[in-house]
Amino acid sequence: MAVSPETLGLALLGSLFAGIFVGFPIAFTLIFLALAFGWIGFGLQVFPLMVFQFFGVMQEGVLAAVPLFIFMGVLLEQAGLMDRLFRAFQLMLAPVRGSLYLAVMFTATIFAAATGIVGASVTLLGLMASPSMKRSGYDVRLSAGVITAGGTLGILIPPSVMLVVMGPVVGVSVVDLFAAAIIPGLVLAGLFTTYAMVRSFLDPRLGPPLPRAERAGSVAKVIREFVVGLVPPAVLVLASLGSILSGLATPTEGAAMGAFGALLLTLAYRRLTWNRLVSAVLQTTEVSTLVLFLAAASNFFGAVFSRLGTPIMITETIVGLQLPPMAVLLTIMALIFVLAWPLEWVPIVLIVIPILLPVVRELGVNLVWFCTLVAVNLQTAWLSPPVALSAYFLKGVVPDWDLKDIYLGMMEFMVLQVLGLALVLAFPALALWLPSVLLE
Repeated sequence: MAVSPETLGLALLGSLFAGIFVGFPIAFTLIFLALAFGWIGFGLQVFPLMVFQFFGVMQEGVLAAVPLFIFMGVLLEQAGLMDRLFRAFQLMLAPVRGSLYLAVMFTATIFAAATGIVGASVTLLGLMASPSMKRSGYDVRLSAGVITAGGTLGILIPPSVMLVVMGPVVGVSVVDLFAAAIIPGLVLAGLFTTYAMVRSFLDPRLGPPLPRAERAGSVAKVIREFVVGLVPPAVLVLASLGSILSGLATPTEGAAMGAFGALLLTLAYRRLTWNRLVSAVLQTTEVSTLVLFLAAASNFFGAVFSRLGTPIMITETIVGLQLPPMAVLLTIMALIFVLAWPLEWVPIVLIVIPILLPVVRELGVNLVWFCTLVAVNLQTAWLSPPVALSAYFLKGVVPDWDLKDIYLGMMEFMVLQVLGLALVLAFPALALWLPSVLLE
């Protein structure tokens, strides 16, 4: 009995997830399965389709911003700006209960606007904050929660590499996505900060003021550290992100400005050496190649999947259930949330979102709002067991903190992230107001 193309597409999708969960490399699994099922479904046309889809991704100009933003983040990490920024906030807020929680969250929020590399942010925050937190008697669970939650802000707050990749996939402007993500990112940072500070004021043992030995000797020192630590990254972010949001530069041009500015700052702080430059280039090449090759492979997979007609069948089936649009949207968000436990954001954005996109379009959901919801949802996944990569990044640099305490601390902030997702879901203006203002 002949199998319909739509059923073949479902088999293709099932084979993909089976291959991913078994542990096969995702990009090569995408290419192999698309070739095999495409050849079965519509013959030798699958080969020119592969060439066309790969070249289509290579010619997508906005994706050139990916290596530039990654290079910018790696250089800023090597320049030691995050360390200076944290030290400035630590000295300025020292007499306040929970001051280190505040310092971590402020540093994480500002640094998130300079780099979207979650692993690097969590690692650096752990290295910088954990010694002071231990000496000051801070609660391990709350400390771990603040560090891991703050570190994940980089995946949402622009310039987020994830948003750069998501824009062409969904077919919306990266500038609009950047603008839409700013307020939800700040809302999440505010929720994290408020929670930590309220708990510190209710129970001073969780976050006591810093001891005298940890404080600055003079106001002049605090001011100097604050200016040196805050002004350079702030200027860099305003030059890069501000030029993109104001329409003066494209995302790729803004990323190039940011990368060049980060290079100048590394030189100015005398942290640029040949070895560090080579290391930054290699890290950038490694991460960029992974993301862009996966983007090309998923583009080809999506083309074969669409050609088989399965997305239309899925859309008609879901729409035929006559569920309210909000119920369908909640189901999609729940599916993404669960898939993000074992998977990273790259396969979800490049594989899962294109499959669900026809349903979202059929429901008439605003795509900028939808992308913002997905971004907040995927940020939550960094704190979701059983994978929760942030826990392992933190455990790697603070080995004497028990993994159980790190997990329990993260779970508290995961609840706050789900609350943030609910707020964006209930009040779309949180994501849509700023893009509408910038378009006027």
